[in-house]
Amino acid sequence: MHKISTRRPKRVQMVDRDDMVMTRRDVRDWLAGFLPAVVAVHWRERLRAGFGALCGIALTGGLMLWMLGPATYIPWLVAPMGASAVLLFGVPASPLAQPWSILGGNLVAAIVGVTCAMYIPSPIAAAATAVGVSIALMFTLRCVHPPSGAVALTAVLGGPAVHALGYGFVLEPIAVQSVALLGAAIGYHALTGHRYPHAMRAQAAVRPVNASAIPVTTADAEKALARRSELLDISADDLASLLRDTQREAYARRARELTCADVMTPPVAKVQAHDEAPAAWRLLQRHGLDALPVVDGDARVIGLVTRHDLHTRRARRQRWPRFGMSIGTGQRPAVRDVMQAQPKSATAGMPLSELVPLLMTQRHGTLPVLDEAARLVGVVTHAEVLRKVMAA
Repeated sequence: MHKISTRRPKRVQMVDRDDMVMTRRDVRDWLAGFLPAVVAVHWRERLRAGFGALCGIALTGGLMLWMLGPATYIPWLVAPMGASAVLLFGVPASPLAQPWSILGGNLVAAIVGVTCAMYIPSPIAAAATAVGVSIALMFTLRCVHPPSGAVALTAVLGGPAVHALGYGFVLEPIAVQSVALLGAAIGYHALTGHRYPHAMRAQAAVRPVNASAIPVTTADAEKALARRSELLDISADDLASLLRDTQREAYARRARELTCADVMTPPVAKVQAHDEAPAAWRLLQRHGLDALPVVDGDARVIGLVTRHDLHTRRARRQRWPRFGMSIGTGQRPAVRDVMQAQPKSATAGMPLSELVPLLMTQRHGTLPVLDEAARLVGVVTHAEVLRKVMAA
C-alpha cells in the first residue's frame, strides 16, 4: 500500500509536465501570429504599387488645388485617401479595393459622420456611433472599405473647418477625391497591364471548374500565391482551407443534382418467383451480387431475394448446403419460399438526397428501381452510388 501511494504523485507530476509542454507550445504558436507575414510579391510589383500610389495621391491633390484654388478652406486631401491608395494600388485584387467599395463606402461614411457630428453633442459618442453605423451600412450595401471608417471619424473630429461644410463635406472633398483617386487607379493599372477592377466575369458563373479530389496543402497554396503578379489579401492557410471547403461544397452540390437515374445500373440478373432457389444462388455467385429482384411475367417487381435469405434458409435445412431436395417436400425450394415480398424500391427521378437514406436502411445495400408501372428498370447499390459521386 505504501509503494502504491508513493507512485501516484509521480504519475500526476508527469501528466502535469506534459500539460505544461502542450500549453507552452500553444503559447508559442499564438505568439508567432505577431510576427510579420511573408509577402510573396516580386520587387517589381512593390515598386509598381508604390509609384502608382504616388501618382494617384499627386493627381488627386493637384486636381483639388486646380478646382478650388490655394485659398480654399476645403482640405485638398483628407487622410483616409492615403489608406484608400494602399488598397487601390497595393492590393487591387481585394474585394475591399473595388470601385463600389471605395465610392459607396466613403460616401456612406461621410453622410453618417456628418449626421452624427450635427446631432450628437459628445465627440466621443458621435465618433463611436459614426464608425459603428458606417460599418453596418457598408456591410448592408456591400461596399465595405476600411479607410471609410477614417472618413467617418474625420467628419466628426475634423474641426471647425470640416464642421462648417456640413453635408457639403460629402461632395467636396470626399466624393471628388474618391472619384479622382479611383480614376487614377483605373488608368494606372491599365497602363501597367494589370486587370482592374477585379469584377466577377459573366461567364465565371456558368463555366464548370474541374474540382479535383487531390487534397490541397498549405505548401501548395504558398506556391500558388508566390506565382501571382500581385498581392492577394489572403494567407496561405486560409486559401488552402478555402479550397478544401470549396471541394466539399462542389461534391455536395453534385450530390444534390444527381438522381437515381444517374447512379443506377441496368439489372444484370433477375429471377421469377417459381424459379428454383439454387438457380438464384448461382446467379448471385456468378455476378457477385448481394440481392436479386424477383419479377412476375410483366417484369413488375414482387420481391427481393438476398444472400442472407438463402444462407438463413440453408441453415434451417440439413440438405441446403448442396441445394438438394427439401425434407418432406420431394422438390427443390422455390424463390417464393425465401424472397422478401414487397421490398422497398426507388424511382428513376428520385434525388440522391432521398435515395441515400432509403438505401442505408437496406442491410443488403440494394434497391430495385421501378418505372411508373412498377416495372424493373435498374438497380442501385451502395458501391455504385459511392463510385458515381466520387467520379462526378
